[in-house]
Amino acid sequence: MYVDPLLMQFPDGIDREKYVIATYYVQTNRSSEAVKFASALAVEQSSGTWTPVPGETQELREKHLGRVVGIYELPAYIGALPESVKERQFLLRIAFPTRNFGPRFSMMLTVFLGNVSYMGKLKLMDVEFPESFLKEFKGPKFGIQGIRDLLGVQDRPLLNNMIKPCIGLNPKQTADLAYEVALGGVDIIKDDELTADPTHCPLVDRVKAVMKALKAADEEKGEKTIYTFNITDRTEKLRDNALRAIEAGANGLMVNTWAIGLDAAMMLADDPDINVPILSHPDLQGALAVSDYSGMSVLLANAKLPRLAGMDMAIILSPYGKFPFSMDAFLNTTLAMSSPWKNIKPMMAMPGGGTTQGHIEELYNKFGKEVIIAAGGAVIGHPMGAVAGGKAFRQGIDAVVKGVSLKEACEDPANKELKAAIDAWGVYGEKNIFDLKK
Repeated sequence: MYVDPLLMQFPDGIDREKYVIATYYVQTNRSSEAVKFASALAVEQSSGTWTPVPGETQELREKHLGRVVGIYELPAYIGALPESVKERQFLLRIAFPTRNFGPRFSMMLTVFLGNVSYMGKLKLMDVEFPESFLKEFKGPKFGIQGIRDLLGVQDRPLLNNMIKPCIGLNPKQTADLAYEVALGGVDIIKDDELTADPTHCPLVDRVKAVMKALKAADEEKGEKTIYTFNITDRTEKLRDNALRAIEAGANGLMVNTWAIGLDAAMMLADDPDINVPILSHPDLQGALAVSDYSGMSVLLANAKLPRLAGMDMAIILSPYGKFPFSMDAFLNTTLAMSSPWKNIKPMMAMPGGGTTQGHIEELYNKFGKEVIIAAGGAVIGHPMGAVAGGKAFRQGIDAVVKGVSLKEACEDPANKELKAAIDAWGVYGEKNIFDLKK
C-alpha cells in the first residue's frame, strides 16, 4: 500500500501548538496491518474518506489532515508472529489539527470517536492538548482551594453525604434529613442523581426548605455546609434552573455531566452569574468507559474532560463497594483530577459507592487531605441514626489525621458513634460488607 509521507510523522516533528494528540488502544486480527489501520483512522476523522475526492487538494490536506504520530505494538514483535497469536494489540497516536474543531466538546468527540467508534476493538485512552488550546477553556471556577475556602476547612479530608432514599422524598422530608446529616458534621450534601425537579419535590421548593434547615444546623454546629442541588434537565432549562436555585439560596449545584453533555456543563461553569461550585456526577460514564475494548478510558470520562469543562468536584466510583472498579483505574483517575494542568485548576475527587467509616484510613493513606469522602448509607443508615453517622466519620477522620488508627480511636469512649459503625461494617481490609451480602 502507498502511504502519503504527509500522513506519517514523529510526534516531535509536528507543531505541537497546532495539534491535539489522541491515543487509542486497538486490537486487530492477526493479519491486520497497523499502518493501514492507523492511516484510515487519521484520514476518516479529518479531511478524507476511503477514496480520493476532487475537493481534497494537497493544500487542504496540509492544513486539515490528521497525522499518525505513533504506532506501538504490544508486545513489540519484529520477526515472525508466534503461531499462538490470534489477535494483535497496538497503541496508536493520531494528531488532529485544532483548527478542525476548536474549543467545543461536541466537535472534539466527533473527531476523536465519531464514525471510528464502530471500528471494532478501539478505545480512546487519552488526549493531549497544546497549551494554547487549553487557554481557550476556563476550567473549574472554584476547584479544590475554592471549595476549602468556602467551607473554612483546610487541614483534613472533606465529608460528603448523598440523600437517601434516592427519590420520593418531598422538600420537607429532604430538609429534615439534610439537617440531621449536616448536624453530624458533613461538609457537603448532595441530591441523589435521580432527583432533579420532580413534581413531588420541585427544585426551588427543595432549595428553600433545605437551605433553611442547613442554616439552623450550621448555627448549631458552628460550621458551614454546602448542598449541591441537582439541576439536570433539558439543555434550554439548565441555566434557568441554576439561577432559580441560586436565587432561592443554593450554595452548590450538581449536574449529571455526560447526560447533559460536556458543552452544556461548560456553559454553566463559565457563566459569571453561576457563582457556586458545581459537582459532576458520573451517570452514563460507565456506558462510555466500562468496556475493555471500546469507548474511552475512565480517566477521560470521569476526570480529564469534566475537569476541562469546569466541574469543581467529581464523584468517582471506588473499588471498595457496590461497583466493579479496579484499584489501578481508581488511583489513576482520582489523581488525574488534581494533577497540575497548566491554567486548569484542580478538581476535587469524591470517591463513593459503598464507602463506610472503615475506609477512612485507606483513603487518607492514598490521597492525604485532598479528598472528599462520599458516603450515603453509612451516614443515613448508621445504627444510631443519621447524626451519629456523620459524627462517626468526623471522629474517624480526626483520629486518622492525627496518626491514630481507626481501631485505636474506637477504644475512646467519646467515639461511640465511630465504634458502632466499625462494629457494623468493619475496617477496610478485614471485612467487606458487600462480599458478605453475596
